[in-house]
Amino acid sequence: MSQIELVEVRSEGAVRVVTLNRPEARNAFNDPLKLAFVDALRTLARDQQARAVVLTGAGETFSAGGDIGNFANRYEFENRFYWMREARLLADEMLRCHLPIVAAVNGAAIGLGCSLALMSDLVLMADDAFMADPHVGAGLVAADGGAVLWPMLVGYLRAKEYLLLGERIPAEAAVQLGLANRVVPAANLEQEALALAQRLAALPWQAVQETKRAINLQLQEAALRIMPMATTAESESFNTDAVRDFMARFGIDGDQS
Repeated sequence: MSQIELVEVRSEGAVRVVTLNRPEARNAFNDPLKLAFVDALRTLARDQQARAVVLTGAGETFSAGGDIGNFANRYEFENRFYWMREARLLADEMLRCHLPIVAAVNGAAIGLGCSLALMSDLVLMADDAFMADPHVGAGLVAADGGAVLWPMLVGYLRAKEYLLLGERIPAEAAVQLGLANRVVPAANLEQEALALAQRLAALPWQAVQETKRAINLQLQEAALRIMPMATTAESESFNTDAVRDFMARFGIDGDQS
């Protein structure tokens, strides 16, 4: 599958529907999907007819986060350094995207998938969906946005609880915590997300885009302060026994020798 197929983009008038398209892997981000997604965001930035975006996942999962199959290639330092830089770039592109993004969370949003939803501007969740950030349980620092976003959305104590313990947050609880805007019946999710995006697209575009930019400057400044340390720390996580033990549970060789 080519990179362009890994992220499907279709037009609905002035709305662009962006679909993560690895349903066989629960839309987990392997390296090609990361590159394709960043490319899609950059293409949207040049689309003068676009006024809003719906972001969703193919199949029954929004995104299962980082692909565990990538872990084995993170032991070589130069390769790991490159992909940690790409992780920061993905977050940068999401937060500076000028178009309002409606996340249609159609299933599990885990790890990086959860961060993508939270970096969006409005979040609709299917009634059977959930969020979770299990980085710590896998031996990794929560560096792909969790350490930046969660404290600002739910407060420091709750951020520490959910990031350290990695517990699942059902859709209704996500709304109550401030991680999502509303819960929608799964069968109606795409229709309601598209309708909401169309409402945004119909508003005065300069007012929408610059209001979003003014709000997101706070997130961008937080990311600029926090993500360099967090991604460096996550890079160091790959040198620990905890990550090798986690990989072994999935039959992946974590031996650096």
